[in-house]
Amino acid sequence: MNEVRQATGPVATEHPNDRDDEQSRSTPCQTGEVRQRLFACLAGPYAGPNWDDDMKQFLLGLAATTCLTSPALAQMLELEKDQLTLGFIKLTDMAPLAVAYEQGYFLDEGLFVTLEAQANWKVLLDGVIDGTLDGAHMLAGQPLAATIGYGTEAHIVTPFSMDLNGNGITVSNEVWDMMKPNIPENADGLPQHPISAEALVPVVKQFNQNGEAFKMGMVFPVSTHNYELRYWLAAGGLNPGFYGDGDATGQIGADVLLSVTPPPQMPATLEAGTIHGYCVGEPWNQQAVFKGIGVPVITDYEIWKNNPEKVFGITAEFAEENPNTTLALTKALIRAAIWLDENDNANREEAVAILARPEYVGADEEVIANSMTGTFEYEKGDVREVPDFNVFFRYNATYPFYSDAVWYLTQMRRWGQIAEAKDDQWYFDTAESVYRPDIYLEAARMLVDEGMAPEDGFPWDTDGYKEPTPAEDIIDGLAYDGRNPTGYLESLSIGLKDGQTVTGSGVEG
Repeated sequence: MNEVRQATGPVATEHPNDRDDEQSRSTPCQTGEVRQRLFACLAGPYAGPNWDDDMKQFLLGLAATTCLTSPALAQMLELEKDQLTLGFIKLTDMAPLAVAYEQGYFLDEGLFVTLEAQANWKVLLDGVIDGTLDGAHMLAGQPLAATIGYGTEAHIVTPFSMDLNGNGITVSNEVWDMMKPNIPENADGLPQHPISAEALVPVVKQFNQNGEAFKMGMVFPVSTHNYELRYWLAAGGLNPGFYGDGDATGQIGADVLLSVTPPPQMPATLEAGTIHGYCVGEPWNQQAVFKGIGVPVITDYEIWKNNPEKVFGITAEFAEENPNTTLALTKALIRAAIWLDENDNANREEAVAILARPEYVGADEEVIANSMTGTFEYEKGDVREVPDFNVFFRYNATYPFYSDAVWYLTQMRRWGQIAEAKDDQWYFDTAESVYRPDIYLEAARMLVDEGMAPEDGFPWDTDGYKEPTPAEDIIDGLAYDGRNPTGYLESLSIGLKDGQTVTGSGVEG
């Protein structure tokens, strides 16, 4: 039986027998939600870790011969493992997991899934590595860092990219008031966007003159948020610091001191004055606006248009030992991504209601909807249309492009997490060892053949590398080409170059 749990224990879920409304008695078997409820009802006390295999086969057989039958069920894979525990962090971009669960897409594939919220990204990664979790919503940098041995070493792969965009950078009200005089205004008196970190430079200098370090939060050393915050700061002339041998703080030579804070704790940490700003995914930027404690100054869509965000990660061992289960998971997640974006985001309000539940993100619907439904609020009352703030399927969002992996690896090298310079081939080989478009396309082909996905929804002929991102789509005006990682690194004004290393005293070479 599918189940949603917090990391601290199970959350009670509604049982069909407990419902006594007319809808529960008469709704036809047409949706994944109904399938899920019927499975739960039939499973009863047998559901759980020791659920008898005969019972599961009975249920699956019943599903294939009743009103539950669908193309997906009709072509069900022979699964190596069908009871899975998947982890996530309370962010809106975990939505494909929640939707795959709530719409019954996991069950369509014969998967009996428990979704379990994790306390932080390290706990989540450790859970996947030690097998407590079968897979998880991950920072894109986590599989790459683990595979090259930065931090905890393990071979993690991803057959599915979860989304594009979705992050923002927020500063405290005090910092915003100090920045505003440095920001040009539109004719309506509102700030011109995108806002460059150049507007923050005099603020940082003022803090330093007062004997106070300027501090900002990000969610994990290999997170997109860390790299996007660093990218924005560096583009405005502020050095975010380097990682060095034996130094995991990333603060060597820094103008701005960055530190780790779990996403849901960002607003409270800002309000307490421990940090002066942060980079995080939603809904925690919008939460600062609603609480009146901070102002988002830029979204990652404005830093790098349609940048890659989270991935779904599993161990290479899991993928090798459970190839059909891996395909089934990927199929369910692709269907969820399609549902989230189809008909011009028509399902987003329903998705917001799902995510607002305490077992998922647990924030107010209004806060989640503020970005999830195509708008974004900067300063209180300054609501702007950002239809692509969250993208789950459009623009081949779910395809695990090698060029996305290469970008993360260049940022690890740029800031010293990769200590020595590497040649282009190293970047290509590492990307190909972690990102698995072969699995993705096999799952996509099955969905197309089953009538569950459009033929033109997938990049069948790609070599895994996107066309270069044009300079006008990136905040610093520098194009990015995943086929030329070393040349890209040399083009960046702040960051390690070929032959340079980091010591305790700074950059050498």
